[in-house]
Amino acid sequence: MRFAIKEINENINLLPNFTLGYKIYDSCDAPLTALQATIVMLSTNQGILSAALCKGAKHVQAIVGDSGSTQSITVSRVASTFKIPMVSYFSTCACLSDKWEFPSFFRTIPNDVFQVKAIVQLIKYFSWSWIAAISEYGDYGIYGINLLTEEIKIQGICLAYHEVIPKFYNKERILEIVNMLRQSSARVVVAFSGEGELLPVFEELVYQNITGIQWIASEAWITASLFSTQKYYTSLGGTTGFAIRRAEIPGFKDYLLTVHAFLYPDNNILTEFWETMFGCVLNFSNATSTEKKMLPRCSGQESLKEKENVYTDDTQLRISFNVYKAVYAIVHSLNMLLLCERGNGPFVNGTCANISDFEPWQLHYYLQKVSFTSTLGEEVKFDNYGDSSTSYDIINWQKSKEGSVQFVTVGYFTAAGTKGQELMINENAVIWNGDQRQVPKSVCSESCHPGTQKGMHSGKHICCFNCLPCVDGEISNETDSLECIKCPNDYWSNEEKYYCIPKTTEYLSFEELMGILIILLSLFGAGLTAAVTTIFFLFQNTPVVKANNSEMSFYILFSLIPCFLSSVLFLGHPTPWSCMSRHTIFAISFSVCISCILSKTVVVITVFRTAQPRSKLMKHVGPHQQRMMIALSSSVQVIFCIMWLVINPPYFSKNTSSQVAKIILECNVGSVVAFWTVWGYIFLLATVCFILAFFARKLPNNFNEAKYITFSMLVFCTVWLTFIPAYVSSSGKYTVAVEIFSILSSCFGLLTCIFGPKCFIILLRPDKNIKYYLGSKLPTKCTPQSELMKLG
Repeated sequence: MRFAIKEINENINLLPNFTLGYKIYDSCDAPLTALQATIVMLSTNQGILSAALCKGAKHVQAIVGDSGSTQSITVSRVASTFKIPMVSYFSTCACLSDKWEFPSFFRTIPNDVFQVKAIVQLIKYFSWSWIAAISEYGDYGIYGINLLTEEIKIQGICLAYHEVIPKFYNKERILEIVNMLRQSSARVVVAFSGEGELLPVFEELVYQNITGIQWIASEAWITASLFSTQKYYTSLGGTTGFAIRRAEIPGFKDYLLTVHAFLYPDNNILTEFWETMFGCVLNFSNATSTEKKMLPRCSGQESLKEKENVYTDDTQLRISFNVYKAVYAIVHSLNMLLLCERGNGPFVNGTCANISDFEPWQLHYYLQKVSFTSTLGEEVKFDNYGDSSTSYDIINWQKSKEGSVQFVTVGYFTAAGTKGQELMINENAVIWNGDQRQVPKSVCSESCHPGTQKGMHSGKHICCFNCLPCVDGEISNETDSLECIKCPNDYWSNEEKYYCIPKTTEYLSFEELMGILIILLSLFGAGLTAAVTTIFFLFQNTPVVKANNSEMSFYILFSLIPCFLSSVLFLGHPTPWSCMSRHTIFAISFSVCISCILSKTVVVITVFRTAQPRSKLMKHVGPHQQRMMIALSSSVQVIFCIMWLVINPPYFSKNTSSQVAKIILECNVGSVVAFWTVWGYIFLLATVCFILAFFARKLPNNFNEAKYITFSMLVFCTVWLTFIPAYVSSSGKYTVAVEIFSILSSCFGLLTCIFGPKCFIILLRPDKNIKYYLGSKLPTKCTPQSELMKLG
């Protein structure tokens, strides 16, 4: 501040013919002391500006300071009462931007709102979702942590805990804080505090040798020389944070080197600094310790040029540069006030302020309008909230060759940058705690990889969760997905559940083992039926064939062949035509077959139940009547099938509900009523046939045809009664397989039960294939067997 005022007073372009004066008060980092200094300052006659060596100044016109936010709040409340403008160089609390409460407050340091945004962007950049915070007991810490808490909540970052450093040293409380730092899983800690408040915490960290914590520092201590020694590096090495932009002030180092204790003999602080720096004593009469009395007297020839220390280091001028800008801001506003043209002034009737006797509120007006370029090339001005431009250097603590801490700039943040590009950092240049190059992790729970979703714990932080795998048919293709996405109907999740794949299609194909087996069985059944037909044709004149109504037997055999072959229609990729043909061909062929068996059963019963061999009843069961019966009963089924195909026919469909992971290509029956009507009619014919044959099973005959028909119908009905629950309970291609095997089983049952015994006699027991044997147990007065042969 003194250097800036000296430089201004020597500048002929600023405040010509006027000398800038000042008075410095130490608030001792305490609000009460700051208030006392303010009252003293306002009650004296020493101001900033006067015509001759500050004589005649009536009151203070402007204040530079304070450093701490709490002190600035105290001072600003008093200064605002008198409309005295106050420019702080280090008070960052967002609360000070409230123009209703602090109307005359300005600052050359960025608002904490922007610092918090920068800190959160840094946290988000390195994917830290589980952090902790400690703060000082004061407005700076309270407001800073409140802003941090709000901002991280928006970004989905969790605060594991927040500890407040006591205002007055408390050993027990410090141990509690350090114990929390050691035990917590949060390895990234944000510290909103001044270096003085942090000192006891860091001393305890070093004492307990606690390492592995990545510290994120606020601008209040990121460049603190107090911690820049080897002693603290083990625990604090790698600390990263935001610092006020560094600047070079031309001529400032030379000015620092001109300081000499002999020029200010009454300055106790300078005396102590001088004696410590050079190991000598200025005044033995003031020496209070024996060790000091043993030191030599200072000669006055000592020079700071011989020493390299924090005081003479001008490479980290950050807060100092803010002081420099604050002084220049006030001076530029004074200069604008001085250059005001009468009649064109901003006040009532175009008047200007009297430079020799102006009011602080008039200077406040010009301070709001001030705009100048600093030595860094940045424009210095204040917005409507008294805040200046926002930019930070990102500082990383690294070890120098000498073992001390270096403050290395690894990036920057500027609020004026394009959204999303405010933060720029050279990640490769950062050294983390423990001299590690790898970015440390700080998460409550590890990220959920694609294919899983977060399972939150009730009542806990959103950052603490379990990773639950997506259920079948759902996916998550991002890390930390909150929920899984359902795949489209024709798609299914892959095994890892991170992308959808087309569902596999399923149908009973010709190529698979089951399809091949069905084809072989169908062909075998059709071939076996053809073989039986051939046998019956070759032996058509034998008693066995003739006694069993050979014409009906051939009709049954001819109808069985399409029954066997209809099962093949159920194989292969379903098409609209195959869906319509498979059910109708099967239904009609089976209806014809059962109709033939029914006709044959009626003939057998009629023949054997007729009391007289030449009864007139025999005329009604002749060949013509039998054909009419077959045609009539079969035509009913044909009519049902035609109505089915016209009204609501079977159609090809994709079934995605039976098996969630597959698309079942199937034939939908269309009309369920028509489907069960067709099946019901076949079952009705079989039931009637079974009942008739059952009552005729004990007819007196060595070769009772009704008995074999009864067995065949029993097999047929059993197969299809078993089919119904199996058909309903199965799904996919197995539904089709159940239907096919039911068809084949019933066909083989009919073929075996009706024609098996006959073929056995024809081929293996020709001695029984005689008329006598077939009718040997018949009463002598009746000859129905011969009548049956005639009908055959």
